[in-house]
Amino acid sequence: MGIDFGLKRIGVALSDETKFLASPFAVYHRKDLQADLQFFTSLVKEKKVDEVVCGLPLNPKGEEGEIAADTRKFMFLVQNETGIKVVFEDERMSSVLAEEYLSVHEKDWRKRKEKLDSVAASIILQDYLDANRRK
Repeated sequence: MGIDFGLKRIGVALSDETKFLASPFAVYHRKDLQADLQFFTSLVKEKKVDEVVCGLPLNPKGEEGEIAADTRKFMFLVQNETGIKVVFEDERMSSVLAEEYLSVHEKDWRKRKEKLDSVAASIILQDYLDANRRK
């Protein structure tokens, strides 16, 4: 599962069973910490997820800031709730690439905005899958 973490929305992507192709799955609109954790715990169980790849927002210099700390804290809680392995992937270009992709395939900006986080999550996950396939 790929995650594009945000304070208001979290984009979710899933890979196929062969771990070859990532696809956008959903955009989760955050409620409160307990509801957020319940959503991801249920999703991990329902989709039989064995690993989560979470985008880590770094600044242009490659350093972590406050949002990266929030991301790590949330994913630590998800990991504790589910027992699943969590890895982090640099996400600096994922939203830009997602916006470029959507601007070609979706003309309505409202629809693009709604899909942006899940497409960004699929880019994060696909980068991870591609990198690990080469190893």
